[in-house]
Amino acid sequence: MSKPLQMRRMQEIALVDVNCFYASAERAFDPSLEGRPLIVLSNNDGCAVTRSPEAKALGIKLGDPWFKLQGLASEAIPIDRRLVARSSNYELYGDISARVMELLGRYGAFLEIYSIDEAFIGVKGSPETLLQLGHDMKAAVARNVGVPVCVGIGATKSLAKLSNRWAKNNPAFGGVCRWDSVPAVDREALMSRLSVEEIWGVAARLTKRLNALGIHSILDLAHANPVMIRDRFSVVLMRTVLELQGTPCIPMEEERIGRDQLIFSRSFSKPITAAADLRQVLSVYAQQASARLAKHGLQAKLLTAFAGTSYFNQHDKSFPSVCVPLPMPTADPVILTKAAHALLPGIHEGVKYVRAGIMVTDLRPSGNQKPLELFENPHEEREIGALLEDVCRRYGRGSIGLGYAGIKGGLDWSMKRDMLSPRYTTHWDELPIVKAA
Repeated sequence: MSKPLQMRRMQEIALVDVNCFYASAERAFDPSLEGRPLIVLSNNDGCAVTRSPEAKALGIKLGDPWFKLQGLASEAIPIDRRLVARSSNYELYGDISARVMELLGRYGAFLEIYSIDEAFIGVKGSPETLLQLGHDMKAAVARNVGVPVCVGIGATKSLAKLSNRWAKNNPAFGGVCRWDSVPAVDREALMSRLSVEEIWGVAARLTKRLNALGIHSILDLAHANPVMIRDRFSVVLMRTVLELQGTPCIPMEEERIGRDQLIFSRSFSKPITAAADLRQVLSVYAQQASARLAKHGLQAKLLTAFAGTSYFNQHDKSFPSVCVPLPMPTADPVILTKAAHALLPGIHEGVKYVRAGIMVTDLRPSGNQKPLELFENPHEEREIGALLEDVCRRYGRGSIGLGYAGIKGGLDWSMKRDMLSPRYTTHWDELPIVKAA
């Protein structure tokens, strides 16, 4: 066996996933929430998007609306069974995620951040070494960040996903599972119990077609002929089959920012009925888009702005939208704001709009298309978008803005978050205070 092939086989992939991420981030700074039913609500405190195990035990389902759950938070209920709700604290969750990912990056040759609470890590070593590494990562995150994680290790991303799921649902693993360290008979028993729909890379719409071929479980898919799967379905699904068979087909990615679009949209805490107020909303979103583009070194060539009334509003229905081609690829907040304001002529005064947003598309790396000197944009050359982001990051959102986005007050349209916990790690005036006895 050649040395390069030996080295490739020594390489495995670990998937580290934070358990109940939003709920765990809340508990990291509020120990009184430990052991209590806890949910985190969606925008405008609408519905449950994260449930602690204790909340799941109460029968609370993902997407249950808060107004139906409020009775479970009554003070008449014993405290250990009394539901606690928190508004989505995006600032806190983003910072906790960044700390987890920075820490995990110390344990492998390369790191792929897959989502806010998941990361793939390239790892090497003997079976015993890899299992110990998994336990070390789990302990380090708990000790240094304060959130619980589970670790799944396998020869491929798909097997690492399966291992992580097993580690999370089987206490015998202690939160760490390496696929090849489990007896083959147990691995096959697990795959035979799981529907093919539950494997990473298989969408629900494919399940019926797979079932028609006699492929019902993940084990059935693992035993399928990859060439047949490719011919009847796609190369993507064939790669999943090969991954389940132990052949790496989904490569590690250094960074997942090659996005096709950015969307900034929120429901309002109360309806907007005036075009002047909607102008401020569009200005804020356009400048947030500018800051995000500048952060990732991207420029946009097309901006779409939209607004809408409630779907339950049977009297005044209005869903205006406008698509604005930009004169050149840009991340300039002035140009993006002016483009977003093109929606305003379509706004009807007095109509109750409950949502608005912008989307920038046709993204490309900055500097790929240098304009002639005559058409250069002074705001872009001075990196105004990046400057706005730096000021907001240091002094908070709303501390600065261009034009209507810089008007103080009048922000009643902003997202409702009545049960918001402090932003413990990103704002000086909200830092946690520890009192020694």
